[in-house]
Amino acid sequence: MTSILENATVIGSEFALSFANGFEAYLPLPMLRRACPCAACQGEPDALGRVIRPHVEHGPKAFELLKFETVGGYAIQLFWGDGHSTGIYSYSYLQKLAELPPL
Repeated sequence: MTSILENATVIGSEFALSFANGFEAYLPLPMLRRACPCAACQGEPDALGRVIRPHVEHGPKAFELLKFETVGGYAIQLFWGDGHSTGIYSYSYLQKLAELPPL
């Protein structure tokens, strides 16, 4: 079960998150943007269930996080410098991203 988000802020080039269960994450902004879960970035299944991942290019402001807003009690929406804002990052998804080894 995912814990409640207590705090979120940008520190340098990382997005810092802390949860009520004591879990903390420091996610690099470029990694976070590349992991955007929206259909425009990750693709969506066609009628046969095949997912064709679109080719996504990131411009100069793509990794600049302008603001963020919570979505209900389960997710956060990020607003990037190039205008992209359709990704809704669930807290459980953010915690999984934090557990991945760095590139």
